[in-house]
Parts: sequence; C-alpha cells; structure tokens
Amino acid sequence: MDREGWNARYAEGEFVWKADPNQFVVAETAGLHPGRALDLAAGEGRNAVWLAEQGWRVTAVDFSDLGIAKGRRLAEARGVEVEWAVADLMEYQPLPGAYDLVLVCYLQVPEAQRRHIVARAQEAVARGGTFLWIAHDLSNLEHGVGGPKHPAVLSGPEDIVSDLPDFEVRKAEVVERRVRQETEQGGVEERIALDTLVRAVRP
Repeated sequence: MDREGWNARYAEGEFVWKADPNQFVVAETAGLHPGRALDLAAGEGRNAVWLAEQGWRVTAVDFSDLGIAKGRRLAEARGVEVEWAVADLMEYQPLPGAYDLVLVCYLQVPEAQRRHIVARAQEAVARGGTFLWIAHDLSNLEHGVGGPKHPAVLSGPEDIVSDLPDFEVRKAEVVERRVRQETEQGGVEERIALDTLVRAVRP
C-alpha cells in the first residue's frame, strides 16, 4: 500500500490498531537498558510512544503524514516526547551507529525494498545495540489470519537473518499472535496470526 493508501486508512477512525504497543515489542525489549531508539515504519506511533514511556529517546519515521500526526497526538496525551519524521524509508538515511535499538514492525514490502531498508536500518544500530524485526510471516497466508494476501510482500525468519550477515542473531522464529475477531453470528472468537520475529545484536 502506498502513502495515499495508508493516509486514507488512517483517516477512517481514531486508531486503525489499538494504541497499546505490540506484544512482541514489549517482550523483546524488556531486558534492554533504555537508550536511543529508532522506530521505522512507525505508523500511528503506538510502539514509539510506549518506548518513550519506558525511558527511551525515540525517533519515529513513517511516510504517512496522517499516521505521524496521530502519533504526535498520542504522545501529547501520554505526556512523552518523541522525535517524529515523515519520510519514505527507501530514501530515509538514519544516522550511522546512533541507536541502541532499531525497530521495524510490520513493514510489508517486496524483497528488493526490504533488503534496501534493512541494510540502512542495520547501519543505524550502535555497537552492542539491538535490531528487532516483526512482520506478518509468509506462512500466515495459509495457516494464519489477517495480514497481506500477496506473498511478494511476505517473508520468513530465514530471509531476515540473511539480510543481517554481520549481526549476532539471538532469536529468529515464527511466533503466534492471538487475534480477536467478530463472527458472522455477532460473537467474538480468538484466532491465530503467524508473525516473523527476528532479534539480533550488532557485535
């Protein structure tokens, strides 16, 4: 989906997703000492704002100006500061070696774009810093719920690991995420979405 498509989606309501952080962001950063963080493809800013609440100095980047605007409002409501930037990640150049945490959460793009963005993202990680990738997994197409329906924008843990040849991979797996959905009968049921999760450290 391009910038106009995301702007249209973000304009539909208060938040496309809930304002709470992604569960894997919470779990995988729990043991990290807060420093500088870079949230790429930040969307409406829920993860960036949560990281700021934990004491991180956060820069959040997304190409949707409406998504960033909603993130600003969320940060103001929560009483935290985040540095916001509207930029296309294919063009954005983060400061090399400047961040203790670089997060890329649910960026679903074709392989060539992914590899380009990950290359720039890993350059931004400081020595001893963490790179964290969370996205819809390719297996979610047949065995999970939600997410993109085009395999070209989906990948697996092994793909992301191959993008990080100089990093120490601490975790690379497919993880389950419980999703609550309304049924045709008007009830609510829990279903499973399958995500790729890769956490790596720059030595």
